[in-house]
Amino acid sequence: MKTFRGEDGREWVATAMEEDAPRHHGRWYLVLHPADEPGLQLVLPEVRWQTPHTADRSIRAMSEFELKRRLRMAGNRVESPGTIRDSFGAWQQGGPGAKGGTRAG
Repeated sequence: MKTFRGEDGREWVATAMEEDAPRHHGRWYLVLHPADEPGLQLVLPEVRWQTPHTADRSIRAMSEFELKRRLRMAGNRVESPGTIRDSFGAWQQGGPGAKGGTRAG
């Protein structure tokens, strides 16, 4: 987990959550949320890791520039709660972030 300031000055948290899926690889994905609103999650399901350890290590190593870039990308995708893209870039309901999950870090 890593905190950073968005372009608007608001404090954000970058973390990883585990997808509830039968596969064993790439189950952990990037989630951003305001520090004061952990329930408001912006999900980036294309950024994935094999384990919570690699997710946490990678997030902590991300620069503030990279985190702000990811925040802009995720913010541009928001349509309605629980709406996310599938692995092919199409919008779908459910999936990572819709039901919550286990946090890394």
